[in-house]
Amino acid sequence: MVRAYTQEHVYHHPWDRVTTAAWRKFTDPDTPAVLSHIVDVHTLDRRLDPDSGRLQAVRSITVRSPPLPFLLRRILDQDAVVCHCVESTVVDARGRSMEIVVRNASLRGLLEVEERSTYRPHPDRPEGWTAFRQETSIRCKPLSALAAVAEKVEQRCAERFQQNSVKGREVVERICKYLEAETASAAAAAISC
Repeated sequence: MVRAYTQEHVYHHPWDRVTTAAWRKFTDPDTPAVLSHIVDVHTLDRRLDPDSGRLQAVRSITVRSPPLPFLLRRILDQDAVVCHCVESTVVDARGRSMEIVVRNASLRGLLEVEERSTYRPHPDRPEGWTAFRQETSIRCKPLSALAAVAEKVEQRCAERFQQNSVKGREVVERICKYLEAETASAAAAAISC
């Protein structure tokens, strides 16, 4: 069985500000307090295609799981696990889109998670707002024969992913406001000179 859900959010900030904030999400000094499940982030590859102007990046993200359900604690003989994920991002500045796909690289024999996110200008206010869409699918593999247990594991994972997603959006919103204030301050300084 696969648990899947979709979340959508409208940032009341322009696309370039939101995508800049999304890039800064893991490096912002205040982020560890909010995204405490993120242990480590490393850029593995980054390329700019000179013809299309697209930036492609791959990062490794290490996350700490919440306390595991009883059955998984017994199987793994531990209360929580560290999971390694691979994030692939394509930013098309000309087409004003940013697409991110995150998949777990470890624990795939137990759980497969895929998260797809897109940032695009909002159709109603393309110059001022950004539409964010996130689609997540979670599949608990070895417990497929035990459908009820697998469903509970998938549900718990989905709940945690949704909670963490809300925290991630809050971080992006906070950074957008910081960038907006930074831009306004720079413009005021330029006018006074």
